[in-house]
Order: sequence, then structure tokens, then C-alpha cells
Amino acid sequence: MGMNKCVLLAPAEMAAADQAAMSQGITGVALMEAAGLAVASAVRERWRARRVVVLCGPGNNGGDGFVAARYLADWGWPVTLGLLGDKKALAGDAAHHAALWEGAIEPMTPALLDGAELVVDALFGAGLSRPLEGQALAVVEKLVDSKLPVCAVDIPSGVDGATGRILGIAPKAAMTVTFFRRKPGHVLLPGRLFCGRVVLADIGIPEAVLDAIAPTAFRNSPRLWAMEYPWPSHDSHKYQRGHVLVVGGEVLTGAARLSAMAAARIGAGLVTVAAPEPAWAVYAASLTSVMVLPLDDAEGLEQLLADERRNVIVVGPGAGVSEATRQHVLAALEVGRGVVLDADGITSFRKAPQELFSAIKGPCVLTPHEGEFGRLFDVQGSKLERAREAAAQCGAVVVLKGADTVVASPDGRAIINDNAPPDLATGGTGDVLTGFIAGLMAQGMEPFLAAAAAVWLHGRAAKRFGPGLIAEDLPAILPQVLQQLKMVVV
Repeated sequence: MGMNKCVLLAPAEMAAADQAAMSQGITGVALMEAAGLAVASAVRERWRARRVVVLCGPGNNGGDGFVAARYLADWGWPVTLGLLGDKKALAGDAAHHAALWEGAIEPMTPALLDGAELVVDALFGAGLSRPLEGQALAVVEKLVDSKLPVCAVDIPSGVDGATGRILGIAPKAAMTVTFFRRKPGHVLLPGRLFCGRVVLADIGIPEAVLDAIAPTAFRNSPRLWAMEYPWPSHDSHKYQRGHVLVVGGEVLTGAARLSAMAAARIGAGLVTVAAPEPAWAVYAASLTSVMVLPLDDAEGLEQLLADERRNVIVVGPGAGVSEATRQHVLAALEVGRGVVLDADGITSFRKAPQELFSAIKGPCVLTPHEGEFGRLFDVQGSKLERAREAAAQCGAVVVLKGADTVVASPDGRAIINDNAPPDLATGGTGDVLTGFIAGLMAQGMEPFLAAAAAVWLHGRAAKRFGPGLIAEDLPAILPQVLQQLKMVVV
């Protein structure tokens, strides 16, 4: 049930949910009535009565607008309703509700907006897949220029509900009212930035319809993974909580140290940095709760991996793009234990990505940013689609990082994260995320959920710290975030 609350439905899946609800005896007229009432109620809750223009499109989104206009007018709001197209061309449920509207219906022109104080955008819903044109385009262009407050019905017109892409132009809404479940376009960038506050309205669709749809995309939340979080028990000891081995670089030593500290802070029982001989003293002098062992070459790593208790290996942070890093990655993958690859551990295979993919035998997570992602994968589509395709190609969990990080599993499951503040855009924060993922995997979380949990905790920690954040602050503030989470779920 908790996972169901996090479901994201693509427009086609939402249409299937509507149809499934209607097959159970809920009429489309009733669903539209509930949707329009939800919009009107959200508007009344957010704003005091004022001159409102309701822009209605020729489909069901416009039908929702007719209902919202009717309720607002009944509550005493001065309402102007504009329709794109002819009322006679409306069909089905939209035609039914248009007939109940007793006010004037104005043609869709930019002049509609003159004198408006609020606009309800019910032109097109989440299923729009091509740029606006004609009068709709002209009105939206004026709406964008006007800076008027906007309440969007389902999603701002011009935002692709499946991908979050802006189809030419779209208004930036102060609030968006959507129904039953959010769409990917509400959480993926840039669409998320156009939605404002998203109100999720219950319009009477039974949750049971999700069983038939079997959705695979989710908005990241502790509801997805909190029950699997590896809280220490009274009888646990450090050897039961996993051992993370971080392969350190010779020059850029800070990255591996950040990953190691993050893995320790999130609960790994033991953390070891394998440090190249020339840099061993640097690591040893700066790490106290983390062990530091010397590392010469790939054979030296194989010796360290002979200890099977080292159950998760991190390669990449500060490692350098080199043949040595490539060999370290292959050695780590060969043993079939948990592996987290980041930064140079990914880029070292830019000329031979298939060699990397073929070597993945056990639990593995790749954490590329867009640049690193493009060096390994030649895939097209939305961020969600690209991450999914990449995970299927390489056989590993892919964490495609950014302000809308997507975590994708080879089995098609995907999670979109939307809690990351801009403060995370600073050096070293990705290394911390790598450590968080490795630490959770070491404690027994399956890679997909470990990555999802780590990404959410990473964002929450950054938000809790606020402006002035540097990478070292994230592990330091994590205990506060974990304490708050534990109070809720344990």
C-alpha cells in the first residue's frame, strides 16, 4: 500500500486507470465531476475570490475546466470561460459537463486574459505530445508574458506528462491539480519547475486498478524502502554489518576519503581504503574510523579481495582515468560481490563499454552524471527512458544523477528522486552518494533499494544543512536525518 502511494503513471497508464474504474461502474461523468470539483476546491483554498479565467480545451481536460468553472461561479467568483474550438464539437463526458455550464462561452483569444487576476489552465492534460499551435499557442504566449498566477489542471499545457519536456512553451503554474497519481512529467525536469505546488486529488478511482496496470515507475520516498532499511539490532556486531572496500586514487585522495566516510556514517560495520603506496600516508593521517591498507596494482587488489568479508567494493572516486583503474574495476567485478562504480571507474571504459557490461556478474550499481552516462550509453528518450534502457543494457542498477536523479533497475523498475536541493551542486557530493549506496549494500539492502534510499537520504541531508553546504557536511548531518526517519518507521 505504501508503495502504491509513490506510483507514477504515464499518460497511457492513467487512461488505463480511468477505463478500469469505469469498468467497475464508476462513470466518466462522475470522474470528471470529481476532478473539476477538486480543481475548484484547491483554487478556493489557495486564493481569495477574484476574477478568474478558465481556459478549456477540446478534450477531457477542458471538461474538467467546465466543472471547475461551474463550481467557482456557484461560490460567487467572477468567472470568464474560454473554449478552444466549437462547443458543438465536444463529445462524451466533456460535452455533458459543458451543457451544465450556464454562463457565456468565449472564443479562445489572447484578449480573454485582459483583466484576469487568476487563470485556470484546462487546455491540455498530461497526454499532450506535440507543441501548441494556433490560438492555443497565442493565448499561452500571452499568459506566459502576463505573469498571472496559474492553476494547471493535470499538468501545465505544453508540458509532456510522460517525459517532463517542454513542447515549445508552457506557463509556469503556481499550483497544479492532478488526479489519482502523479505523472513522470511532474517530477522530471524541466517539467517539475513548471508545475508549482502539486496537489494530488482523490477522484474515486479505486487503488485496486493498479494491480492490472502493474506500474514500474515511482516517486522516491521512504515508503518504498524504509521497511528494508538495515537498522542495527541489539545482537548485531560490526562483521554482520558489512565491510566496504574503497579503492583510493593516488592524486585526488579526497574523493575516496569522502566515499569511505559516507559508507561508515551510513552504517557499514567496517570500511577500508586501499591506498596506492605513494599516497598511503595521506589517507592514513586523515582517516581514523576507516582502515587504510596499501595497494600496488590489480594483483594487490585481488589479494585484498581474497577476504570474502569485504562484501562491497567501490571503484572510481578520484581513481584517475587509466588502465590501472580499468583493471581494478575488472578485478572487483570478477569476485561477484557488490560493486559500486562511479566517476573514473565508469569513464575508464569509455572506449569499450561492452567490456564493462560483460564483466558485470553480481550486484552492481553505476552512478554516472550525464557526462559519464554519455560516455558509456548511446540511448535516446527522456531521462527515465534512457536510464531504464541503460540498466537493461549493462545488467546493473543505474543511478543517473542530477536534480531529478533516476534510479533504474535491469528489471524495468525505476524511481525518480525530487528532493535534491541546488546546494548539492558542489564538488565531492557525488562521492558521498557513492559511499552511502555502498554502505547500505554492505548491510544487505538489495542494490536498487539501497540506491533509492541513499539518493533520498543524500537529498534530505543537503536540504537539512542548507546554504553553504560542502561535501563533508553530508556524512556529518546524516545522523540527524536517520534519527528522524527512524522515529517514523521503527
